[in-house]
Parts: sequence; C-alpha cells; structure tokens
Amino acid sequence: MENKVNVGHINFLNVLPLNYFYAIGGAKDFSLTMGVPAVINEKIKNGLLDVSLISSIEYARQSKNLLLIPKICVRADSAVTSIILLSKKPIDKLDGERVAITNKSATAHCLLKIILAESYHVKPDYVVENLSVENPVPEDSTAALFIGDEALYLHLHRRENFLYYDLGNEWNKLTGRQMVYAVWAARKNFVQNNSELLKDICKKIHNGLQYGLQNKAAAINSVLKDVPFSFKELDEYLGGVIKWNLTAEGIDALKIFYQLAHKNNLLEEIPNIKLFEEDFL
Repeated sequence: MENKVNVGHINFLNVLPLNYFYAIGGAKDFSLTMGVPAVINEKIKNGLLDVSLISSIEYARQSKNLLLIPKICVRADSAVTSIILLSKKPIDKLDGERVAITNKSATAHCLLKIILAESYHVKPDYVVENLSVENPVPEDSTAALFIGDEALYLHLHRRENFLYYDLGNEWNKLTGRQMVYAVWAARKNFVQNNSELLKDICKKIHNGLQYGLQNKAAAINSVLKDVPFSFKELDEYLGGVIKWNLTAEGIDALKIFYQLAHKNNLLEEIPNIKLFEEDFL
C-alpha cells in the first residue's frame, strides 16, 4: 500500500490472539498504534486513526463520525474477570463513598455507574486515579475499579480484606444480557474514499484473530515470560471467558447499554448504530 492505513489496537491480553498475529508480522501492511483504551479512544476522536479497536462507549460518543465494523468485538456472556471492583464495604453501602476508578478506561466507568445506580441505587463520589495492584484501594477510598490485565491479576490473587465484584456478572444480573466491552470502528470520512481498502483491512483483522485462535497455545507461550499468569489461567480466560464474535444479541446488548448510559446522563444521546458493509468477509 502506498499510504498505510492508521490502525489502532488496545494492548490487553483479552485480544492476545490478535496481538500475536500482529507480533509475527501481521501488521506489516498498515501503521499500527497500540495503547490503553483511554489513549486509543482519544486518537480516533482526533482523526489520528482510520480504524481501531475502541471502547464500546466511545463508539456511542463518536457514532456520528464512525461506522461499526461487523462480526467482531470483545465481549463476555457474564463474568468477565478483567473488570473488577474491589471494595472495603458491600456494594450496596457505597452511597456517598469515595470510589477510585482507573484512568485507563471508558466503558468500565459507565458500566460501574450504571450498575451502582440501577442495581443498588447508590451514588458514590467517583475519582479518576492512576491505580496500582500493589495498593489497589487507596487509603482515602472505599472501593476501586480496575480493568484489563491488572483486574485479571487481582481477580486471580484475591485478598481477604476486600470484597470483589465482577462487572460482567453484575451487568448480566441487571439485564440478563452479555456485555460488549470493545468494538472495531472506522472513521466515516476515511470510509467514504477508501471502502475497498477498509474491506481489506477488516479481512486482515478478522483473519488475524482467527489465526491467533488457531494458534492460541503459541500465542500464550509467547507472552508467559512477561506476564504474571500461568498458561492455564490465560487459556481459560481466552475463549472460555472472552469471546470475539459480534452477534445480533451483542448489538441488542449494546443498545441497552447505551439506553441506560443516556438515562444516567453518561451519554448525551442514544446513538443510531450503523455498520460497515456486512458482506466484507
């Protein structure tokens, strides 16, 4: 390609199969930017990325300028094990309490606020912070929200002095639905002039994920020396807990998420979900 497409990617273990594909050369045809959700979300908002994996709430906020890529997402049917609220008090006792929320997230912020308001009718004092697994709940806070690899570590290494709440499980209890945490989306102004190019990139991303899943053992082994998880832990997480197919049920779950986000003043308006061409695969 003469002009490489700017592709964004959230660098968490929940997309390790695709990370693996990229690491062995699968991203050579485009310019790849990797980072935590908050950073990647901001880059696509500012036009620095053409297509990217982004937080599902960010798609809603930018929906007038984005198209959703069909058939692929990051989701869980119920418990997600990598979005965790640690609390010194029962979750229904957090009204007015200080709750620290990670500065890496977007969707999880909204999800927590919806769950606490709708399921438990509490309104804490939320503070965005740079949290650490070493001291997960700051002394001046009653609870703390973690996402991604740090949350998975805390889930697997529980401490007796905290209560643990899995937000995927809490969402399922509230709505009876799966939760779609992240989606792939493309900027509309890029799609208008590069439809065929986007189809090619979408195929590469989809096929790259499938390649990583077909070689999941190799993908896991490639990171074991750098992460605090065992092969078994990652094997159970990837495919057992995390799933990547965006279905009609997933779209419906997103609509409920957006409706509740709007109800709780977390979205200015409910987006009209628009998909890129369904037949690119």
